[in-house]
Amino acid sequence: MRWALVRVCLAVTSMVVIAFAVPLGLVVSELARDRALSNAERQAAAIAPALAITTDRAQLERAMATTQAGAENRIALRIPATESAPAVDLGNHRASSDALDSASAHGEATTVTVPGGLALLRPTAVSSGTVAVVEVFVPDGDLTKGVDTAWLILAGVGVGLIVASVAIADRLGSRMIRPAVRLAGAAHQLGEGDLGVRVPEAGPRELRAAAAAFNAMADQVEGLLAAERELAADLSHRLRTPLTVLRLNAASLGDGPAADQTRAAVGQLEGEVDQIIRTAREQRTAVGTLPAGCDAAEVIRERMAFWSALAEDEGREVRTAGADRPVRVPVARTDLVAALDAMLGNVFRHTPQGTAFSVDVHSSQEAVIVLVSDAGPGVADPAAAVRRGHGDGGQGSTGLGLDIVRRVAEATGGDVAIGRSVLGGAEVRVWLTRRRPRARRVVAHRRGSLRGA
Repeated sequence: MRWALVRVCLAVTSMVVIAFAVPLGLVVSELARDRALSNAERQAAAIAPALAITTDRAQLERAMATTQAGAENRIALRIPATESAPAVDLGNHRASSDALDSASAHGEATTVTVPGGLALLRPTAVSSGTVAVVEVFVPDGDLTKGVDTAWLILAGVGVGLIVASVAIADRLGSRMIRPAVRLAGAAHQLGEGDLGVRVPEAGPRELRAAAAAFNAMADQVEGLLAAERELAADLSHRLRTPLTVLRLNAASLGDGPAADQTRAAVGQLEGEVDQIIRTAREQRTAVGTLPAGCDAAEVIRERMAFWSALAEDEGREVRTAGADRPVRVPVARTDLVAALDAMLGNVFRHTPQGTAFSVDVHSSQEAVIVLVSDAGPGVADPAAAVRRGHGDGGQGSTGLGLDIVRRVAEATGGDVAIGRSVLGGAEVRVWLTRRRPRARRVVAHRRGSLRGA
């Protein structure tokens, strides 16, 4: 915007300078020409009194010598011969004889172009009854005297005006653009998660209104997030009573693998609820700090050990690859556990018993990819599956599982894609980048891979 204002001002000032400087320069050139010809007229008129008195050659030579043009050998005189007087031809003629004869015959002053300048031909009646022609040579230097200097002055003034206008436009533009830059910076900080950023309401009226709207939006977002955290904490807290009853009932189941698994699941669920409450109540992490992260391979091994018991009961073949060495990811351990459980839970919920599945981990310096594949029927609408609340609504599905996975991936600058697996069913690919993104974003070219399974 700032440079746009400078360019507009530069174009407008340049057009104004050209519109005035060019005609003014032409006027200066015309004035210089008129001045030179007027001076030549005066030089020629100075000979007229002598011509009116006498046609004597010696006296006319003395009259011509007294003029400035005569002293510079730029004046000439021709008097045609008569019956009583011979012709008189004085000075160095530059005009042709035809031009002199034409001026004498018509009796009007005229100018003709000659090598090196112009020749002013001024007819004058003499005492012998004929018409003499006074020729005054005007060199090109006199015709353009002072024109170059005037053009340089005009050019200097024009350049000065353009530079001054550009400087003023840049100054005004910087004052106008500064509030917009602050607003853009605040929006960028808000996108990175700094909910406390606010913009001073300064600058033009439109930018003040935009700053006020941004501050109101930031207040609203902060309030909504606070209310969401409180709601999550309250809802989680309400689960403690039925969890307590469930834990007591599980304790009375006695011994056996099924009872042990039930008690372990209830204990894990109670721990997750407590973690949700603590996280929702905690103050948010300082902006710009990286999460502590975790070892994705360790989390996968732990969760696969938990789900393998259920897979064995249902006759499912399980395979894990790439989790035999440490794989650090910038995701909190609890978040990764929740995302992995959501994906594995979908496998058990939406595929028949006996369906095989696998978990693969691929890592590089830039990113970590977690693939959860199954041999089930696949996903009919992959794009809708990752949108919050768009589950099929059946079998207890709320449509929030893959949305949790998506938010975990996008928090690192990655994404989630659903496609066809090598096992013949659905494949959920989670892309976790190892570098913190500058702002939360959606990777369009990767999101484009959400095609039908």
